[in-house]
Amino acid sequence: MHFDLVVLGILCAFIAYSLVTRAVDRSLLTLPIIFMCLGFALSEPLRTAAPPEVLDEGKRLLAEVTLVLVLFSDASHVQFSQLRQSWRLPARMLLIGLPLSIGLGTLVTFLVSPEGGVAMALLTAAVLTPTDAALGQSVVTSANVPEKLSETINVESGLNDGLVLPFVLLGAILASAGMANAATDGLALKAVLQIVLGPLAGIFTGWVVARLMDVAQARRLIAASAEGVVFLAAAFAAYVLATVIGGNGFIAAFVAGMIFGNSYRHNIRFVREFMEGAGLILTMSAFLVFGALLLPDGLAHASMKTVLIAVLFLTVVRVGAIWLSLLGSGLKTREKLFLGWFGPRGLASILFTLVIIDEFEFANEAELLACVSMTVALSIIVHGLSSTPLARWIGRVSGR
Repeated sequence: MHFDLVVLGILCAFIAYSLVTRAVDRSLLTLPIIFMCLGFALSEPLRTAAPPEVLDEGKRLLAEVTLVLVLFSDASHVQFSQLRQSWRLPARMLLIGLPLSIGLGTLVTFLVSPEGGVAMALLTAAVLTPTDAALGQSVVTSANVPEKLSETINVESGLNDGLVLPFVLLGAILASAGMANAATDGLALKAVLQIVLGPLAGIFTGWVVARLMDVAQARRLIAASAEGVVFLAAAFAAYVLATVIGGNGFIAAFVAGMIFGNSYRHNIRFVREFMEGAGLILTMSAFLVFGALLLPDGLAHASMKTVLIAVLFLTVVRVGAIWLSLLGSGLKTREKLFLGWFGPRGLASILFTLVIIDEFEFANEAELLACVSMTVALSIIVHGLSSTPLARWIGRVSGR
């Protein structure tokens, strides 16, 4: 009964938030702030009410389901035709800024905490590199922000979580292999197969489903209510196919979304509609689980080192890498700083951490959890509270 009451309280919170979403949008509060704090408040009741194995299985399932849908959805909205017209800034940030962020982050983490080794430093940097536009949604949607800046933020956040996956996988494999008595036979081959076969499964699934949906649309065989089912099935089909053939399912879901979004000839609005509706429950749940299960453990293992790493990732690492990637782009200093600052860490970092910790074993797991928890918690607060004021500021200085 106690567990039922906790679940009932969570469902009531979902209803209450949904009823006042417009009011929340006009305030400084954000969905991540609200549900992280709610999760933290419910941490003790939740741990008391449910067995540890139930919570572990539940958070792993939630992480995998949410990550597959987020990767597929984000990638499906990146249109190659639009990128041809305004590809330079996102390309600089993704092709130059992202590797720089991982490289600089690896260096910073190793210098601050050398006992973890280079592999753990790489894994930490990779997990903390992807950004989450949901934490600064008012920036992306604000009429005050120049279109080239909001579009750049949107494209970068949509693609960087998928592009960083191979680095996350590599860091996890190397960190796991570095443990005593670790079985490393065939590890390199397994890693290569995951990175190669994952995209192949994604390309096949995305293209086939897009073609089938085009035929169904042209012949008026599909009802509008069934389009969301196709989206769900396609995302998980890519994931499952990749795991069957030995590829990485998350990379497959990301590639499938990109191929589907650029091969499907009709309106793709149903993907956005699903993620803004039913998918919103997954997002709320993910931040609630972060506040309830990850943040308390992260705080328990936090130290001056982990706090310093978190602050450096949100400032020097992110802003420095983006600044360097945008040199010669013609952007003003304030615009480079604006793009550098709005690289909030959120859903992708949380989900990567949940999956990696469950799938691999490495010696400095507690420190990784603390670094991610501190970085995401600080990002949720500072980026969430600064998004609306800074959107107005950049609009004002840009004459909008």
